[in-house]
Amino acid sequence: MRHPRERTARGLLIGPGTIHAVAEDRDVRGDGRPDGRDTRWSGHRAERRDQVLAAALAVIGREGPSVSVAAIGAEAGMPRSVVYRIFRSREDLDEQIRERIADDLLAALYPALDPKGTVREAVELAAATYVGWVAEHPLLHQFLGAGSPERHPAGSRVVAGTRTAIALHLAQLLDAYAEQLVDGGKAPAGFTLNLAFGMVGLVDGVVNQWAAHPGSRSSLDDLTHFLSDALWGVLSQSTLRLGLVLDPDQPIGTAPELPARPGP
Repeated sequence: MRHPRERTARGLLIGPGTIHAVAEDRDVRGDGRPDGRDTRWSGHRAERRDQVLAAALAVIGREGPSVSVAAIGAEAGMPRSVVYRIFRSREDLDEQIRERIADDLLAALYPALDPKGTVREAVELAAATYVGWVAEHPLLHQFLGAGSPERHPAGSRVVAGTRTAIALHLAQLLDAYAEQLVDGGKAPAGFTLNLAFGMVGLVDGVVNQWAAHPGSRSSLDDLTHFLSDALWGVLSQSTLRLGLVLDPDQPIGTAPELPARPGP
């Protein structure tokens, strides 16, 4: 016997200038379990979502943050109305775009946060990697941090989560080194969190200012050197409180093993 079919309205999704009523055919069993068609639809929806997000990054990377849903859909090979069947709203689409950009950024940055060589080299590598990603993807960085002129990402879970994920990873790394180097094997409560969030905030503020003022900014090399020197200054002065006198040219040795990295 065929399962009864139920046509349900998934709600009104508000896009720029248009309200889309989205309907979905869903198979409902008597026992409440979804059948195979629900599973196939979920897989198809996930594929289309990835297709739209990849298209969005491509268009934003070429044209900047003020791209329309229609332009994103055209890049993905689907009409605007189909895009709004996949995402709840333009705000939902933008937040998922930011999440995809943040994933790309973290994939590039995390290897540089596993220190190698000397302390100076490790700091320089981290600074150069982040600055290099921003310079290579200026429009994606602008969308991640500032959004478009019409839609600012104030309160974005992804933006805040990305900064927090980087800072927590750095704090875990500092804690692991403190166990090896500090008398008693532990820094004071909150010390490494303060240091990590301070370093991340410093880099974030300087790079955002640099990216926003292309007409008056320093060269990429000068920016990288400034950040490296500033980070070294914060790190070396802060750790004096722990009784540590760091040598920038001292080999770091094998990096401590850390817990799984947090995500945004």
